[in-house]
Amino acid sequence: MWRQLLPIGRDAVSGGYRRFAWTRADSECRRWFEEQARGRGLDYEADRNGNQWAWLGEPARGDAVVTGSHLDSVPDGGAFDGPLGVVSAFAALDELRRRGARFAKPLGIVNFGDEEGARFGLACVGSRLTAGALTVEQAHRLTDGDGITLPQAMEAAGHDPGTIGPDPERLDRIGAFVELHVEQGRALALSGDRIGIASAIWPHGRWRFDFRGEANHAGTTRLADRRDPMLSYAGTVLAARREAELAGAVATFGKLAVEPNGVNAIPSLVRGWLDSRAADQESLDAVVDGVRRAARAHAREHGVTLDVERESFTPVVEFDHALRDELARILGSGTGLGVPVLGTGAGHDAGILSGRVPAAMLFVRNPTGVSHSPAESADEDDCVAGVLALADVLEGLACT
Repeated sequence: MWRQLLPIGRDAVSGGYRRFAWTRADSECRRWFEEQARGRGLDYEADRNGNQWAWLGEPARGDAVVTGSHLDSVPDGGAFDGPLGVVSAFAALDELRRRGARFAKPLGIVNFGDEEGARFGLACVGSRLTAGALTVEQAHRLTDGDGITLPQAMEAAGHDPGTIGPDPERLDRIGAFVELHVEQGRALALSGDRIGIASAIWPHGRWRFDFRGEANHAGTTRLADRRDPMLSYAGTVLAARREAELAGAVATFGKLAVEPNGVNAIPSLVRGWLDSRAADQESLDAVVDGVRRAARAHAREHGVTLDVERESFTPVVEFDHALRDELARILGSGTGLGVPVLGTGAGHDAGILSGRVPAAMLFVRNPTGVSHSPAESADEDDCVAGVLALADVLEGLACT
């Protein structure tokens, strides 16, 4: 399975993946998922929002145990973020069948669409729509860098956009959702553990900063006469780093758009996107408020205007304590060993679903901690340990 996925959407120059929602690479991943499901005799379906499901047994209200993750990527992302959870889900089912496990509850495997938000700028679109955390109107307003709307992209890929929207009936099937994911950090590498359990997802969001100045000739305009928004933006980037350090949080300007984007032209517009995350809401608010104040001060200094818009926000997510404790009990059974419980600053579909169904996460050790990069990695032995841990968890939750 891993070898089949590896070439899909991989850039020959960077070595990273560009599996963006509703593109050719995404369609190839979706086709792979359907083949894996049907090849195992599972009932396959794509829901109204384009999420893919594979079912063993007929789910009724609230009795299904579901696992899975996503197959899309960030620009030049790594091979493990998302796909490890989907591949491990199918592999865990194979392991349970090898064990001769008897299922008392239906089992579901899911591939949520557009988790990374790389194309339309909003993460977890598939799970947000399903959970009603994204309205149909908001979804229809999402556009990519070429001005293509989400409905247009879905239709071009062969999915009817007229069906998108909340899917409470599908959520009502789920009694427990467990997502396996490569750790996006080094906590397990430092502790020496192969597997961890998630405690919570930090509150996080994305804010767009629009600095508007005046376009002019780069060679003939005196420095004193310039209204250069790039200077305001540069000062704001440095302020974000300072505010994050003060709050013990993280803040990143990782995306930038410039107009007219000419080497010999002073910009008229510099648009930057801030991603900030913190262990608690108070710290996150302190970072964003501090960055906003600094941006306004820099804008005044350089004679430019500033607009700030929050494009997305997710409050702190505490995973279901009872389910989390049950995972710890299952994984510690027979060994007496504790499984580390970790917080994370990364958002996940499990976090979106947690407001509607009991959800939990397993992490697989990442030796370098690098993620959202071609250098993202996990050792094969650790990945196998993740499959076996997931199989144990599914056996404990769904089998007699």
